[in-house]
Amino acid sequence: MTTKKADYIWFNGEMVPWGEAKVHVMSHALHYGTSVFEGIRCYDSHKGPVVFRHREHMQRLHDSAKIYRFPVSQSVDELMEACREVIRTNNLTSAYIRRWCLLAMSAWG
Repeated sequence: MTTKKADYIWFNGEMVPWGEAKVHVMSHALHYGTSVFEGIRCYDSHKGPVVFRHREHMQRLHDSAKIYRFPVSQSVDELMEACREVIRTNNLTSAYIRRWCLLAMSAWG
């Protein structure tokens, strides 16, 4: 099984080419691990790509960020639409999607 790298990813609220998505070296998440993620499967079906338990995954991501006490500026529905946009833009049918929220820049200490 080969893995196709997506040409575009959703980064900071917009679709960007893969190589343009950058996290700063001084990001809080890089130094302290302040991030949350969800691994989500998308399967090909007779109706087109279907994301497995989509709402549950996005709600858990939102809840995890809340526990860490850092904001997610998108609602669960907006995160779901962003995920669908990534699938459409990259013409994916089956995929593993990694939703990742991180605390980018913050006071250290």
